[in-house]
Amino acid sequence: MLPISDENPTEIRPVVTVALILLNVYAWFQLQGAGTEMALEASVLHFGTIPCEITARCAAEGLTTGTILTAMFMHGSWEHILGNMLFLWVFGNNIEDSMGHLRFLVFYLLCGAVAAGAHIYFNVGSELPAVGASGAISGVMGAYIVLYPHARVRTWLPPIFFFDVRAMFFLMYWFALQLFMAYVEFGAEAGEEGGVAVWAHVGGFVAGLVLVKVFENHTLTRARRNKVVLTRAEVAQARPWM
Repeated sequence: MLPISDENPTEIRPVVTVALILLNVYAWFQLQGAGTEMALEASVLHFGTIPCEITARCAAEGLTTGTILTAMFMHGSWEHILGNMLFLWVFGNNIEDSMGHLRFLVFYLLCGAVAAGAHIYFNVGSELPAVGASGAISGVMGAYIVLYPHARVRTWLPPIFFFDVRAMFFLMYWFALQLFMAYVEFGAEAGEEGGVAVWAHVGGFVAGLVLVKVFENHTLTRARRNKVVLTRAEVAQARPWM
């Protein structure tokens, strides 16, 4: 199932969400050659998070711990980046709207770091690089289910079905799927054959659930929940840049 949009309006412009999307797109074209084989392989090896290098189980040749940040802006295919950017746009603008710009940026990066940590923990000896914004976006989704469980999400079930579903059910279904995949892979090095870094998804989602109340801007979230339209002065007073 793919989210197309939600019914949750925003008070402030999602400048950080847009900036994150643009940075990911820039990296895809400029650093990854839009998926061309040589550029893609080189970028993934250089900027991707390789667990065994960080845990000192193998020789470190790249950025080591620095890849926890850089890997958030790398992707493995067109499908990968397009899917991630869709999820980030649908859910990210509302979380930014509920935290303010700077808080949202810190929250996003922190969730991504926790997600990378979860992946490393369960794959300490893996030599395969992990890339993608999925872990950080999972944190955004975890925050969304806490703040807006009853918002309706316009959903596409390929090839032709469109329907509306409450965010709580959409996100619970998504998270349950990640848990199932993690259970199937449990005890194996995720990465022996490659694939989806499901532990990063699980770790990021849980981080979002836990951290959202620390980072939310109560004035902004209260207005959203009560469906109150704030004036420009009230929005400014809520200090959305902080």
